[in-house]
Formats: sequence, C-alpha cells, structure tokens
Amino acid sequence: MAAPLTPDLSFLLDHTSHVLRTQMTAALAEIGLTPRMHCVLAHALGEERTQIQLAEIGGMDKTTMVVTVDALEKAGYAQRRLSSTDRRARIIAVTPSGAEMAARSQEIADGVHAAVLDALPEDERAVLVRALTRLAQGHLATPAEAPGVRRARQ
Repeated sequence: MAAPLTPDLSFLLDHTSHVLRTQMTAALAEIGLTPRMHCVLAHALGEERTQIQLAEIGGMDKTTMVVTVDALEKAGYAQRRLSSTDRRARIIAVTPSGAEMAARSQEIADGVHAAVLDALPEDERAVLVRALTRLAQGHLATPAEAPGVRRARQ
C-alpha cells in the first residue's frame, strides 16, 4: 500500500483537540469547574444572554445546558432571571462570586492556551492561530450533513 500523499488532518486535528480538552478539563477541575461551566460564565458576563444563546455559543444541547446552569446555580455562581427584553426568555446572570470564578477560570484557560502556543517556535504561533481561524471561519465553518455524524462534545 502506498503512503498517503497528504498528512492525516483528521487525526492531527482530532488528537490535538482531544488532548487540549483533557488538559483544560483537568486544569479547571482544580477550581471545581468544568469547561462548560467556564464557557457559560465567561459568555454570560457583561451581556444579557439567554440559555439558548449560551448553549449555541458553547455547542451544547438543551439538556446539557440545563445541567450546566443547575450546577452553576447550586454553586452560587449564576442565576436564571427573566429577560428585560423578552418576558418569555430566561437569561443567565452571573453572581458576584460567579464573576470572581469566571476571572479565575479565564486565567486558567488562558494559561492552558499559552502553554500550547509556547510549545511552538515563536514564528509558528501566529501562523497556527491565523490558519485555524481561517479554517474555522471559512472552509470548516459548517459541518456537513451526514448520517451518523454528530457534533463533538465540548
């Protein structure tokens, strides 16, 4: 069998994404948060967003979002409130202790991301980020519809 002509991008992207998720999960677990909890807190700060909007930003289904917000409420980091613009919608409001936790978790997330970039030579860091951004906003922006294919869990 002949060697493939191109690198196995699926493996490279999947493997590095998986390892990054495990590193982020372990780092955030040290302060009692999950990546999903961090995502909700970070994106609910400073802007009135509904559960549905936050679920979309974080790539979560409704059930996962409900469980995540339940955990944030139980920890005292967030509250469900009625939207000021739509009486039917509920927003996720970050409490003062939730804002402190969001700042801590953002520092952790930034540190995990910095460690990844620091593993590359300086001249390759910006190139990687630009290339991944271009792919995420362009050619790989929209998943293909295919039977048996589902979104990766966050």
